[in-house]
Amino acid sequence: MSTLLINQPQYAWLKELGLREENEGVYNGSWGGRGEVITTYCPANNEPIARVRQASVADYEETVKKAREAWKIWADIPAPKRGEIVRQIGDALREKIQVLGSLVSLEMGKILVEGVGEVQEYVDICDYAVGLSRMIGGPILPSERSGHALIEQWNPVGLVGIITAFNFPVAVYGWNNAIAMICGNVCLWKGAPTTSLISVAVTKIIAKVLEDNKLPGAICSLTCGGADIGTAMAKDERVNLLSFTGSTQVGKQVGLMVQERFGRSLLELGGNNAIIAFEDADLSLVVPSALFAAVGTAGQRCTTARRLFIHESIHDEVVNRLKKAYAQIRVGNPWDPNVLYGPLHTKQAVSMFLGAVEEAKKEGGTVVYGGKVMDRPGNYVEPTIVTGLGHDASIAHTETFAPILYVFKFQNEEEVFAWNNEVKQGLSSSIFTKDLGRIFRWLGPKGSDCGIVNVNIPTSGAEIGGAFGGEKHTGGGRESGSDAWKQYMRRSTCTINYSKDLPLAQGIKFQ
Repeated sequence: MSTLLINQPQYAWLKELGLREENEGVYNGSWGGRGEVITTYCPANNEPIARVRQASVADYEETVKKAREAWKIWADIPAPKRGEIVRQIGDALREKIQVLGSLVSLEMGKILVEGVGEVQEYVDICDYAVGLSRMIGGPILPSERSGHALIEQWNPVGLVGIITAFNFPVAVYGWNNAIAMICGNVCLWKGAPTTSLISVAVTKIIAKVLEDNKLPGAICSLTCGGADIGTAMAKDERVNLLSFTGSTQVGKQVGLMVQERFGRSLLELGGNNAIIAFEDADLSLVVPSALFAAVGTAGQRCTTARRLFIHESIHDEVVNRLKKAYAQIRVGNPWDPNVLYGPLHTKQAVSMFLGAVEEAKKEGGTVVYGGKVMDRPGNYVEPTIVTGLGHDASIAHTETFAPILYVFKFQNEEEVFAWNNEVKQGLSSSIFTKDLGRIFRWLGPKGSDCGIVNVNIPTSGAEIGGAFGGEKHTGGGRESGSDAWKQYMRRSTCTINYSKDLPLAQGIKFQ
């Protein structure tokens, strides 16, 4: 009998998502895959779940061609009717939200409520995109010439490549996919190899909606694979926009490859996010916010709080309260609804956690909570608090995808705003204060230089209505709400002469 989890009775629900022992990892209107067969593992026990046959380079080439053919049909469909298809995708996700959320818990390792919440994000962005499908467009601008109209025309870019990371294997694809679709684009998705089952399951849900509406399945294509497929996407001039979520190191390489061909890239890279608690902060907000931001998803969110700056007058009290809160975290299998803290995604992540803890000690830090690997199956580590480092310690300026929180004392607003901004990344940040002037200084040009600038809430847990993304080494990309839809379209400025005269701009006479 196979040792795969999918064949064990307690995991029979996986088959509700159309999964089996070996799954085809390529979809372009039909399912296939001629590449390497990989096995994905459950981070809570490191047991194999099922296998996925990845894309070969030939599969990739075939899929791109089919996607571009599908675009010719999709782009001709009016935007509100495209929105109707996205609405149906959202409804199909709603029907599978619990079972798909359970798969996220099983394969990625995040707790069940977060796994379900991640699918909910995709549902929410579908709802948002449906309304947006009746609103996208440019303004009519006043022309300086009589008998002329000046308008902005927005058109889809064409084929949008989407490379997502393991930590949000559903939501980040959803942010890109739903908005790209209503804008008139087709999508080609490459998820993280370690969450390939999630990529296959989500694509099966979408594919049924497309097929039921007699639309080409290649509108939402999938090529599971590794760096070879990602590199092909980055270098391929037929991929008009490439959205990449991942590390700053890899994102820099992707950005350079795309720029070399004068393509467009949308980069969502690393974060080294800070919470600042001033002397007037409401500690009943600070402590649970820091707890969720630092420990949620076992510290594996790009918006995870990795630095906590506490005013010297309240430092010791906050640290003591945090230690008590950490001690009450319920650890266990992530699919247990009572658990708040699950495993790291891979064994390699555990090694990186241990390395970061040792480096923090070498640089003068003191581990006041945690710092060890848990004695249990799977990739579990203790959520960790480190004090005593300098604000400029190299380890504190290094993003480690693990639940390590570096805590610092500060004396005044000017220095702590500067410390917030001194790291290379610029994703998320938050202050806790009741001072209205300080709040607006924080939001202003001399305040936080991040893309997400919060007040009295955690650094993580963004809503879909705002544009999501960061500055500096975070990449500058924006996804999800607000006017992020513009990233997925090309703009033309159009001047229309409906008169019988030919006046030139700026009053130029050429006769």
